[in-house]
Amino acid sequence: MAKDFYDVLGVQRGASDEEIKKAYRKLAKENHPDLHQGDEQCEARFKEISAAYETLSDGEKRARYDRFGTAGDPGGYGPVAGYEDFDLGSFVSSIFGGFGGGGARRTGPVRGENMRAALNLTFEESVFGCTKEITVSRLEHCETCKGTGAADGTRSENCQSCGGKGQVRSVKNTPLGSIVTTTTCQSCGGKGKVVRTPCQPCKGTGFDRRKVTLSVGIPAGINDGQTVPVRGQGSAGANGGPSGDLLVTVRVIPHALFTRNETEIHCELPVTFAQAALGAELMVPTLDGKVRYTLPAGTQNGAVFRLKNKGVAPLGSRQRGDQFLHILVEIPTNLNKRQKELISEFDKISKDQSPKHKSFWDKWR
Repeated sequence: MAKDFYDVLGVQRGASDEEIKKAYRKLAKENHPDLHQGDEQCEARFKEISAAYETLSDGEKRARYDRFGTAGDPGGYGPVAGYEDFDLGSFVSSIFGGFGGGGARRTGPVRGENMRAALNLTFEESVFGCTKEITVSRLEHCETCKGTGAADGTRSENCQSCGGKGQVRSVKNTPLGSIVTTTTCQSCGGKGKVVRTPCQPCKGTGFDRRKVTLSVGIPAGINDGQTVPVRGQGSAGANGGPSGDLLVTVRVIPHALFTRNETEIHCELPVTFAQAALGAELMVPTLDGKVRYTLPAGTQNGAVFRLKNKGVAPLGSRQRGDQFLHILVEIPTNLNKRQKELISEFDKISKDQSPKHKSFWDKWR
């Protein structure tokens, strides 16, 4: 059985993207095969760590993994892909500049980080869907320099150390031949560009953090703990890369009367002893308001009745489930003298109408 990716990286399920990246970089450096030549266990551990990060660092894959336990196609509900199913070399080199023979950081467009947020919903909002506003703080391109990091009237230049490639190649001659090593350029940090006069508001980073208020469409039928991805509303990308996503996890406030089980709604309905025995016309609560219901005579405590199409429609469907009424027959307490006399009289003339009571003692004998 595949290990839990959060356990592999040693982080909590609610960890931020930055915490996940920090944990991965630390573990990857400790277990990188270039530092442990010939250690097969270390190599396997490195692949395991990299596979976990490859899923948890991607907002869409992480959302699927949190929900289904797999980063693959949710329609298949299959097991998580094996640790061999991606290019470790290109993946690791996109995170940091390699060790010895490792690759260098890419200088092309870099997608912005995903952001996570929580949103409280009422029970009814989760059932019928709604539009909610949410305020988040995210990295955006600096308004002064438009994300270049260069002061007004200046611009970035190609790094002279690497010629704008972001990486430096070195050749070492050995008795067995030449070894070519590619590492991240230390002068430009792998960007291929340097800023001589940095923008003051953003200190040359090209980014600043701003609060924005967004409208988030919540689909009908969403359940507690599920995540709604808002595409392109995460942090801004670098080098012309796209923005990340905003991943909104919903928390449904419990209802005073209703509980939910997938598409079913359940409700406990208290009735009097007389209503259960004689039957009654009742008004019962549903998510659509009160409806009239005929309680049959002789209803027993714990009986369950179904209300068709009064439940929840699953995500992506309009066909609603059912609501179930769980009958609770209330036994009267604090009886006065006259009430006790009537119940005693009723009991005397009703013993032959208690087949379960009679059957119980027949079995004992």
